[in-house]
Amino acid sequence: MLAVNYSNVRENLKTYCDIANNDFETIIITRKQGGNVVMISEDEYNNLMENLYIRSNKKTYDRLLESIAQLKAGKGKIRELIEDE
Repeated sequence: MLAVNYSNVRENLKTYCDIANNDFETIIITRKQGGNVVMISEDEYNNLMENLYIRSNKKTYDRLLESIAQLKAGKGKIRELIEDE
């Protein structure tokens, strides 16, 4: 996580956008007044939203945890995909 002041981000916006996207770095943009702002890549944002959605539904989240436990216990199965023609 990087903490960078607003002026520095403004002067080097492309660089910080590249850092957020290429390195999956979270950038805290600090400001003297107002609140700080967090910059993350769109992929990171989408991942966060997906995780929040899954965790918001207890039944879905419990099924996911059970599936993970089964895989860790060696109970996973490899299956062939059936392709429609």
